[in-house]
Amino acid sequence: MNISLDKTTGISCNECKGEVFQEGVMLRKASRFLTGTAQDALVPIQVFVCAKCGNVNNEFLPLQLRTDEAEIIEENN
Repeated sequence: MNISLDKTTGISCNECKGEVFQEGVMLRKASRFLTGTAQDALVPIQVFVCAKCGNVNNEFLPLQLRTDEAEIIEENN
């Protein structure tokens, strides 16, 4: 994809306004009863974490894990 950076907008942390993010992984556990296996499973979810304060903006989370209901409704429309 060839996109000129002057046509983009920056993203900042919702908590501290930091503009540098690091890749991170959230882990969720799925019960063995849900997975149909003998053991519980770990589900890795890639996110971007603010390098300054550790916050994960809602927009970086899958819809099912977001906490802002208004944002979820807006994404679904």
